[in-house]
Amino acid sequence: MERALEKISFESEQTYFVYILRCADATLYTGITKDLHRRVHEHNSSLKGAKYTRARRPVTLVYSETCEDKSKALQREYKIKKLSRLQKEGILLTQK
Repeated sequence: MERALEKISFESEQTYFVYILRCADATLYTGITKDLHRRVHEHNSSLKGAKYTRARRPVTLVYSETCEDKSKALQREYKIKKLSRLQKEGILLTQK
């Protein structure tokens, strides 16, 4: 029983990233991941990259933020995706 609790505790402590990519056609793509470096690499050079970004390579990471768990990361991703392009560009400006 203790092992199961340890596993749950370990999984809940992992950091998630919400990120925004700028595609070659200047569009923006938002996603979440646990491994930011790997995921950007996948978007640029793998079939594991999102279908949207595969057609718009290369992509550049322009924004990222950390979330304490997957649920919060998904909620933040959803909020960002609902923003207008102008509002998303505003987020990018605040990080610089």
